[in-house]
Amino acid sequence: MDFADKISFFLLFLWVKTNSFTARLIIALLSAIAWFSPLSAMAQTPLSELCPTPVLSRLQRHQVISGETIETIAQQYNLIPQTLIGVNPSLQGGQVQVGQEILIPPFNGIKITVPNGATWQDLSTAYGVRADVLFEINGCVETPKVAFIPGVNWKPGERPSQDNYTGLRGYPLPTVAQVGLSYGWHIEPNTGESFFHGGMDILAQEGTPVLAADSGNVIYVGQEGNYGFLVIVDHGNGRQTRYGHLSRFNTRIGQSVQVGDVLGYVGTTGRPDILNPHLHFEVRFKSPVGWVAQDPQIHLSQ
Repeated sequence: MDFADKISFFLLFLWVKTNSFTARLIIALLSAIAWFSPLSAMAQTPLSELCPTPVLSRLQRHQVISGETIETIAQQYNLIPQTLIGVNPSLQGGQVQVGQEILIPPFNGIKITVPNGATWQDLSTAYGVRADVLFEINGCVETPKVAFIPGVNWKPGERPSQDNYTGLRGYPLPTVAQVGLSYGWHIEPNTGESFFHGGMDILAQEGTPVLAADSGNVIYVGQEGNYGFLVIVDHGNGRQTRYGHLSRFNTRIGQSVQVGDVLGYVGTTGRPDILNPHLHFEVRFKSPVGWVAQDPQIHLSQ
């Protein structure tokens, strides 16, 4: 019995059980609504039809007029010139012609041909964009042949770079430690409610040194809501790491750090999700919709 049949059966049951004219009139109206309602169709709709239209199917067309350049056209659509060049190979020379028609994507990124057998997770590892984000903006195709990778910057004339990123070069504590709370969805034992944990809580004694997981620049040092004492390190290429619940700091904003440098010390500031002392560690990637938390485990080589 499908969704529509269940509704019809329920309304028929109500009709039989009631003798009230008003109630039967209401049931008749509900039956009409259920008959024409899109809900039953939605219940049978394939996943691909519920996903957004693929980015590469949403390209606008722009006809070049006198006085326009790649830079001015990109600015008009809030894009960088490299995005236009990547989608329009005819612009590789850096010039546009009056009357020329070029394709405009809805946001910055690159169009790639997907290697045979590659999955969304493979592309996620190569380009640092979450697999579910890639899957959704490309129309929920299970086996992609071409794809649009959002938020990737590269230079004209060069092949889109994968920046050779293979993970963080270090570990945020002196030794590998037990994870008290992993990244992802969890059930709060006292309330039974689901909550999302955007990092991993690594168990460690208070006062344990907290180390930079890779080289970069310190862009935040201070108290920040539930994080308590927080340090954020920017590693370039749209990646950053966050270190929360510290007891004290050993760095400052603007400082350049190398992998293994001490940023602060494990504490219990803020509002930790578990009782045992730990470091709250996050890895974030800059996507077109802002900084997105990723599972730190896939970035740590240990």
